[in-house]
Amino acid sequence: MQANRSIPLYSQRLLQAALGLALLGCASLVHADDFIVYSPHVIPTQTEIELRGYGFSDGRADINGERAAELSVAHAFTSWWKPEIYVAEYKKEPGGQGKLVGYEFENTFQFTEPGRYWADVGLLASYGHPKGGGPGELEFGPLIEKTAGRFDHRVNLIWERHIGSGASHATEFRYSYAGTYALTSAFRPGIEAYGRPDDNSYQAGPVATGEWHVPGTHGNVEYRIGLLLGINPAAPRRTLLAQVEYEFF
Repeated sequence: MQANRSIPLYSQRLLQAALGLALLGCASLVHADDFIVYSPHVIPTQTEIELRGYGFSDGRADINGERAAELSVAHAFTSWWKPEIYVAEYKKEPGGQGKLVGYEFENTFQFTEPGRYWADVGLLASYGHPKGGGPGELEFGPLIEKTAGRFDHRVNLIWERHIGSGASHATEFRYSYAGTYALTSAFRPGIEAYGRPDDNSYQAGPVATGEWHVPGTHGNVEYRIGLLLGINPAAPRRTLLAQVEYEFF
């Protein structure tokens, strides 16, 4: 969605904060896609360059300091298919050093025309290839979005299975929700929630997202920052989220 305004000063500061958090994550992690709620919408001919990450803050030594980040490039070749390549996936385990851990090929498929039915529906399908060999990871599941006035709601239901030599036969499941309210195109506060039953981990917290048009171009900058709190004892106490994306035609 394109905005029709340039970047104001207060928004620049929010963007700088998001970039700082994402770059902090870059020194460390993978599976940053565990903390994103995908939209099923595909915009034809749109190209995206995206950096996102997370970081755990917790008093427990086996959780505190874990960070991850991913850098990706995507292009929507049709009105219903957008492939995305994660050119770098990093991870830092608690007490360890950050390292490159793999790559990923992800696809978003849009099944319904936006606004035609009660909700918009799509599908996520991806394959992750670890650096240095080992089992790959297959992820798939429905993407659901409902917009009503200024409110936007998204739900993802994702299954993950390891494949290849040495892979386990277990299938893991996670779900996520994002709800935002558009005060302006540059500031949409909301809440996100994540559940990973296999890890007995449940988190929720406030987020802020927004979008600005880059003057003199056909591009927009999007940001997202948030703080998740652990709902149950097994979940990380605090998780910082950050995402910055440049999209253009």
